[in-house]
Amino acid sequence: MEDKIACMHPEGKEAPRIDRDKYETIKRCILNTIQEHEIISFKQLRVEVTHQLKGNFNGSISWYLTTVKLDLEARGYIKRSKRNNLQHLELA
Repeated sequence: MEDKIACMHPEGKEAPRIDRDKYETIKRCILNTIQEHEIISFKQLRVEVTHQLKGNFNGSISWYLTTVKLDLEARGYIKRSKRNNLQHLELA
């Protein structure tokens, strides 16, 4: 039996259960990348996380990135803001 984590959504919407190892890998990449930049656009975060994991991650990096990002927002690890019509992220 696989170890899964029930993700959360910041707006209370239904969120999927995903493999804990994949969750932890993406979470670590997101938090480390945001910490390096202090504030980063979601577009740039996607580029950097994809670059870090390409070839070393089984599954859609973009889908897992979005799912885990929303979960981290819901849990209060990160917060989003709008700047120049782009979503930006920073540590909470």
